[in-house]
Amino acid sequence: MKKYNISVIPGDGIGKEVMPEALRVLRAVADIHGGLKFEFDSHPWGCEYYLEHNQMMPEDGLSRLENSDAIFLGAVGYPKLVPDHVSLWGLLVKIRRGFEQVINVRPAKQLVGIQSPLVNPRDFDFLVVRENSEGEYSEVGGRIHSGSDEIAIQNAVFTRKGVERAMEYAFKLAEQRQGYVASATKSNGIVHSMPFWDDVFRDVSEKYPDIKSDSFHVDALAAFLVTRPHTFDVIVASNLFGDILTDVGAAIMGSIGIGPAANINLNGKYPSMFEPVHGSAPDIYGQGIANPVGQIWTGKMMLDHLGETELGDKVLEAIEGVLEDGIKTADIGGTSSTTEVTDAIIEKLKSVCKV
Repeated sequence: MKKYNISVIPGDGIGKEVMPEALRVLRAVADIHGGLKFEFDSHPWGCEYYLEHNQMMPEDGLSRLENSDAIFLGAVGYPKLVPDHVSLWGLLVKIRRGFEQVINVRPAKQLVGIQSPLVNPRDFDFLVVRENSEGEYSEVGGRIHSGSDEIAIQNAVFTRKGVERAMEYAFKLAEQRQGYVASATKSNGIVHSMPFWDDVFRDVSEKYPDIKSDSFHVDALAAFLVTRPHTFDVIVASNLFGDILTDVGAAIMGSIGIGPAANINLNGKYPSMFEPVHGSAPDIYGQGIANPVGQIWTGKMMLDHLGETELGDKVLEAIEGVLEDGIKTADIGGTSSTTEVTDAIIEKLKSVCKV
């Protein structure tokens, strides 16, 4: 019997609604497999925790998580109560940085059963590999003075080590896919870090002569994801550019509520963390209409990371089968509740695993 210890952080808003649904799917996967077991250790950290304790997670939070096989996160944020820079940096980013989760991977594909807002999406299927530890989100800078003399300085920090490992990861993924890597840059406007990014991309690409590679200015690349997303395979981008491009990816899929993501630790010292792209959506929390697909698809990525790729593929097959049957939440044109969609996915999972 294989057993995986998963640290669960439902977080805020709809995270507390979609997380239990994804856990039901994972339990169903374990039941179907027979030789698999999940132990879920749940942590009630987030904005409500902050309002009570003045911190998003306890001081020893990382030590409570570090021995798990993976971390499963729902959503973070409640901007009316806690500023976003407090909630995100106090939980999500703290875990990413503390556990050296230096790579973020977010897929975008035309799912069966969902109408993309694009007129002709042509079965696009690409991955964005985002450098996840430095770049534009580096904590270097500050504010001085006040009033009309106030100055804010934010420094982007790019290291060859950080940039190189993201690009290496992207090229290795491309070897398993369609053999094409596109780099997001802005070297015509950002005159130091982006030419450096381009130099490293050229150096890394020379090590993979069988992989086709191109470099695009990020504004043009964002437009191409709308006009011809089917032409891309693996995209590698800096922290900020990757964040923006993956929201475009979720949008052209049909809803930001369906996009998954993985924060990957490469050295094996700490667990990786899996989270959907969507936010906490406090405006719909408690209505039972949140789309569970993003969290469940994120669970599929976690299964893949744990080495259970066949089961992960079955989960995605079940998701697409249910969507094709028209069982959807309102954000993608359906009338089903959060629980009804999950119920259908579990039933579909039972049938696809019999094939």
